[in-house]
Amino acid sequence: MRREVFEETGLILEDMKLHNVYSEPGRDPRGHVISVCYTASSSGVPKAGSDAEKTEFHPIGEVLKMDLAFDHNRMIKDYLEKK
Repeated sequence: MRREVFEETGLILEDMKLHNVYSEPGRDPRGHVISVCYTASSSGVPKAGSDAEKTEFHPIGEVLKMDLAFDHNRMIKDYLEKK
């Protein structure tokens, strides 16, 4: 995962920790998908990679107002509650 994040964002992940595993059937309309969610700090200069058009950072307050795909809003809220 560290390599993929570096390739797509130019960031080096540090202090990675498992946050949670999301496996509820129906969370993704395309089929049963299991997501393993990690937290990490990073260093480096952000830049879009081969699969990304651009790289952006947003304050967490803005992210919580965004309509993210599937149950990704829940993932962030769960993290903030445990933090």
